[in-house]
Amino acid sequence: MNLLLHQLINLASETRADTEALSHQGKSLTYAGLRNAVESVAAGLQRSGLQTGDRVAVYLPKQEETVIAFLAISRAGGIFVPVNPVLKPSQVAHILSDCGASMLITSNDRAKLLAVVLPQCTALKQIVIVDPDIVDSDEASLPDSLAYQHVIRWGELLQQSPISRDSTITADDNVAILYTSGSTGRPKGVVLSHNNLVTGAQSVSQYLKMNQADRILALLPFSFDYGLSQLTTAFHSGACVVLMNYLLPQDVPRQVVNEAITGLAAVPSLWSQLATLNWPKTAQQSLRFITNSGSAMPQITLEALQKQLPHTDVFLMYGLTEAFRSTYLPPEELPRRPTSIGKAIPDATLSVVRPDGSPCDPGEPGELVHQGPLVAKGYWNNPQKSAKHFRPLAGKQSGSQLPLPTVWSGDKMTMDEEGYLYFIGREDDMIKTSGYRVSPTEVEDVINGTGLVSEVVVLGAPHPTLGQAIVAVVTPAVDTSGLAEKLSGKCKKALPSFMVPLHIEVRSEIPETPHGKFDRKSLAKEFRGLFTNETDKKT
Repeated sequence: MNLLLHQLINLASETRADTEALSHQGKSLTYAGLRNAVESVAAGLQRSGLQTGDRVAVYLPKQEETVIAFLAISRAGGIFVPVNPVLKPSQVAHILSDCGASMLITSNDRAKLLAVVLPQCTALKQIVIVDPDIVDSDEASLPDSLAYQHVIRWGELLQQSPISRDSTITADDNVAILYTSGSTGRPKGVVLSHNNLVTGAQSVSQYLKMNQADRILALLPFSFDYGLSQLTTAFHSGACVVLMNYLLPQDVPRQVVNEAITGLAAVPSLWSQLATLNWPKTAQQSLRFITNSGSAMPQITLEALQKQLPHTDVFLMYGLTEAFRSTYLPPEELPRRPTSIGKAIPDATLSVVRPDGSPCDPGEPGELVHQGPLVAKGYWNNPQKSAKHFRPLAGKQSGSQLPLPTVWSGDKMTMDEEGYLYFIGREDDMIKTSGYRVSPTEVEDVINGTGLVSEVVVLGAPHPTLGQAIVAVVTPAVDTSGLAEKLSGKCKKALPSFMVPLHIEVRSEIPETPHGKFDRKSLAKEFRGLFTNETDKKT
């Protein structure tokens, strides 16, 4: 396609200059206004020293400046790194240090929150504060630990004249790094090119049949590839994105009515809450489609949503950050295949293979392998993990033909004779909860850091609305008095809510394998029915 990410709004502004591109809290920005803001901020970033390939972290909730920042960084030749606004300072510091961010775009309050950890981020040289009413006294109130940083006002960037030089980037160059958790260690950065994001936007908007009349409600974090795609697909289609920082379930139908929303994406834990609400008829009439990804939608939730939204198409999807999106189930197939995650989306080639790479027979379990232009460039600064997961599939190319970009998903599935896929489970210990991928190690590090436990194992247990719930099994360092409650409180202070264990169990010992490792498989079997059987939950 050879388009750069920011060029999506350029194309839309040529024919829809005066139509809405963004809406947030009653204020809107046209495609022409968005393009002008992007040009100005991009010029300001370049004049502030941003070089091609520099990483710029954006630590903000969903607001106008967040979207402008992503596109302006792309326009200036940089790489944007969305940081989930619910992350704690230590987690933000890890991302900034890992990607070597030279610039951080955030708010005054968030900069103060990060003041203790930012000195650890040695590559960071500049902070952009977006608050529109910031004054000199506000800048002076930033802690002394930020004194070595050069603080720039957002208003200064907006006052820049149009960009003075074009970068020499191409569609194959990197434009974004999205951080996602694996089964071990801290989150790793998935590197995405312009071509990855633009091709993904074209593919998804194609099967959703998105058009210029659509109004998309952006509920999910932009640090989540599923959330970021709300922006890219809308801009590819010339549609309007309505930004919403999710608060309460009942706010969503209200916003759908107020903004005449036609498309809505969410994860199963949120859909389970939304399915219990009474949706106004005006919402039923405007909402053309809804989508689900992150984990499987429970059948009871699907049926409730179909009753509430009888005229709305439901698209069940599956994807992984390393390949953006892999499958979708056409709405007309729902009655026939309610447990399927669908078949390959446009521009994706999918295979279910054995460990040696040979194709599985229909119905035979194997690992899903994704090939094609949607596959990411690899993991940032992590060649070992990249080599493990981004490796060719033998036998797919021959002669002088270059191997297709390939990623091994780590997900076990079966494929039927018509190409429809059915999810079985993960091949590693990663926990997928509320649409997030959570590393057990990261939660274990927090619990170990309390000094209250001798041993800890964190794992996921099936949950009817979350997909998986986080379970921690611990042995006490001293005594067991109120230990579960104390640990829960410590976790709530150190971790975002989706990473806090829903169940903490105190034991005298944790089972081990013959090799002396914690027996995660036996624990997983033990806790399999903890939430699905409505057993007592200790927190």
